[in-house]
Amino acid sequence: MLNPLEAFRIAIGSINSSKLRSSLTTLGIIIGVAAVIANVSLGASFGQYFDDEVGAVGNNFIGVYSQDVNIFHDKELETIKNAQGVVGVSPVVQQSGKVQYLSSTRQVNVQGVTRDYEEVANFDMAVGNFLSDKDKYTAVIGESVSNDKFDRRLANKNSIDITLRKNDGTEITRTFKVKGIIKSPETTFVQSSIEPDERIFIPISTMNEMLGRDYYGGFFVQAVSLEEVRKVSESIDERLARSLGVSTRDIDNEDVKPYTIFDQLEILDQVGQLSGALSALLVSVALISLIVGSIGIMNIMLVTVTERTREIGLMKSIGFTYYDVLMLFIVESIIVGILGGILGTVFGVSGALAVNNLLNLPNVFPVELIIAGFSIAVLVGLIAGVYPASKAAKMDSVVAIKFE
Repeated sequence: MLNPLEAFRIAIGSINSSKLRSSLTTLGIIIGVAAVIANVSLGASFGQYFDDEVGAVGNNFIGVYSQDVNIFHDKELETIKNAQGVVGVSPVVQQSGKVQYLSSTRQVNVQGVTRDYEEVANFDMAVGNFLSDKDKYTAVIGESVSNDKFDRRLANKNSIDITLRKNDGTEITRTFKVKGIIKSPETTFVQSSIEPDERIFIPISTMNEMLGRDYYGGFFVQAVSLEEVRKVSESIDERLARSLGVSTRDIDNEDVKPYTIFDQLEILDQVGQLSGALSALLVSVALISLIVGSIGIMNIMLVTVTERTREIGLMKSIGFTYYDVLMLFIVESIIVGILGGILGTVFGVSGALAVNNLLNLPNVFPVELIIAGFSIAVLVGLIAGVYPASKAAKMDSVVAIKFE
């Protein structure tokens, strides 16, 4: 029986003797594997990008809001604060107000919050500091408000006039001093009520005093960890339902409850479904490329059998057995698969890097999936070569030698 090492040497010689044919065979594997690895990496990069976007606008957060007015008061605030797993909570009131800086007046979303909001919303300060519970007529602004909203740049320690409208339609104006500027989280996918770039934040006590009311529009809560977010969210839901007189049987009925709760895990789940669907689509396209490549390999290997018919006849006439010829063709197919897998991996990773850099995506390369892609290349080479190899090995030596 033919020695595997000798079979490898003969297969290498056969590949070298027909470089064009071997290159075309290898090209099908390279394209298929490169497509699989690039698309899998892009899918993983998009998934990480979406996760980063959600993380950029909140830290283990839970949001509670209501379309109704005069629902949330200090009692509900204390109810949430006392829930197990809550490490921070800020009541929230927001309204679009008129903001005047020097001679220009603009409509800006004004949000009343407490100091806990900075940690829950995962803010980074570009300049200055966030609000403290002792502040009264101070404001913290987003970078877009600072740089783009007014005719001249609104800088830290500048003063602005904020005008808000009460429920009875009267307006009230107060002067605020800018205490800090929030660095833009640079989120392009996630836009939510906690995205700070276009907002002005003032103490919630001051805002309620201006509006002449004592209730809140909602709460922004921080859980002890991301793993505990869902558990803490359910605990808050149960406590608020009892506080607001919602029966146990209606706690899951959004049409009955006067409030809505959402959390970071819900958003991550939704984003995960989106990125999963995108990844599945990309991988499906890549697998089609790999299948087309494998069919191309099989066709070329079948042509190779025809071209080498007399060679096969000579091998069998000098003592090569069915299994020897079979091994030669299979080894040749495996070598092509390995070479195509290596080059396909290199091109796939390089392509994914180029696209990630172009789209400003994080570079994520799942090692196990890259190994799987390489293994598929070898397997495809093997499978694509089995039938041609078997056909070659079954040839009658005398008929093969006389083949023209």
